Amino acid sequence: MNKGELVDAIAKDAKISKGQAQEAVDSFVKNVQKALKKGQKVTLVGFGTFGASKRAARTGRNPQTGKPIKIPAKKVARFVPGKTLKESIQ
Repeated sequence: MNKGELVDAIAKDAKISKGQAQEAVDSFVKNVQKALKKGQKVTLVGFGTFGASKRAARTGRNPQTGKPIKIPAKKVARFVPGKTLKESIQ
């Protein structure tokens, strides 16, 4: 499912216009990004938790040459599914 299909499904389920559903999805994404940038977690009970974690610097290998390369440390987004979500897809 892509973003457009998600917007269509939300509009149908909530009986709202596609424009309103688009605004809701965009707002959700924007606010999750803001929270993660501030170092906060976003928890949706039963669905899961969005969070940011630090990935340490490490040494990798260039697949073409086999030569070692340095991969810098960075922050990455993480998602941990909640119990209800885990159970619903089994």
